Amino acid sequence: QVYLVESGGGLVQSGGSTRLSCKTRGLNIRISTIDWYRRPPGKEREFVVNITSGGVAGYFEDSVRGRFAVARDYARNTVYLQMNALKAEDTAVYYCKTKYKGRDFWGPGTQVTVSS
Repeated sequence: QVYLVESGGGLVQSGGSTRLSCKTRGLNIRISTIDWYRRPPGKEREFVVNITSGGVAGYFEDSVRGRFAVARDYARNTVYLQMNALKAEDTAVYYCKTKYKGRDFWGPGTQVTVSS
């Protein structure tokens, strides 16, 4: 069974940084695409960035390009989302997600609140 769980959220000051973790189980992250999504307050969930098996990251919004980065730790089966220069509009619940054997698997999410 595939499991994903996020951690590392919390309260961060505007302009600050934080790193989210997506711990996986039952998955080979070397050959999997891991997506990061977020749901801002009162809005729909939106794609943020992903990392493919080839290591290429795709960004949804230019607003996060250059501020967010994704990395993998194969030994820990964990994918990280490094977020820098945070803004109030980055406040959201952040989720990691993967597709395995045709099914989508989501983590429960972690809240990131950026104080202005």
